[in-house]
Amino acid sequence: MSDILAENLSGKAVMGSDGTELGMLYNITMDLKSGELDEVLIEPDEETMGRNVSLDTDEAGRYRVPVQAVQAVKDYIVVSR
Repeated sequence: MSDILAENLSGKAVMGSDGTELGMLYNITMDLKSGELDEVLIEPDEETMGRNVSLDTDEAGRYRVPVQAVQAVKDYIVVSR
């Protein structure tokens, strides 16, 4: 994947590889020891919250997706499902 500045990702919409809109990018976590990116946190939209989305969530209800699941970053961030 090409280099992308974090400021260009702020508030970007996230979609599953199956075409399901998941919400908006909330944050990206990293391992402080290794410096490797860890997870993408997605703030679900109201429509997504009513669906059965089989993704792990944090204590605030945001979806937790491993960075390895990110397939593309263009108009949407696409994650494998």
